[in-house]
Amino acid sequence: MKIEAQTLNNIPLAEVISDSILITNLQDALDLLADLYYQGFDGIMIYEKNFAPTFFDLSSGLAGEILQKFSNYRIKLAIIGDFSAYPSKSLKDFMFESNKLGHVNFVSSLKEAQKKLSGI
Repeated sequence: MKIEAQTLNNIPLAEVISDSILITNLQDALDLLADLYYQGFDGIMIYEKNFAPTFFDLSSGLAGEILQKFSNYRIKLAIIGDFSAYPSKSLKDFMFESNKLGHVNFVSSLKEAQKKLSGI
């Protein structure tokens, strides 16, 4: 795992880069969140491929638990990927509502993630 530090619009952002799954459960997400929070990042950009498939199965409850933790710590999150592989209407609705609130965003590109998290 590699962390690319970026500062956009005076907001410190972390881009998490890895070819493997990093988040398989709530503790994995909390460990990453705590590590980056204590490094002073206000936003985290991570790729869809870094989440276990259970994250995108809303019946598992994992997505809700993780997003709640990010909200509690007031750390913005952007999940970057192609979500068309997930046909669930409830997941699409969940992503739409998350994007509307703006604290957790599901986006298709790094540029879009940067814009959402930095307000530029």
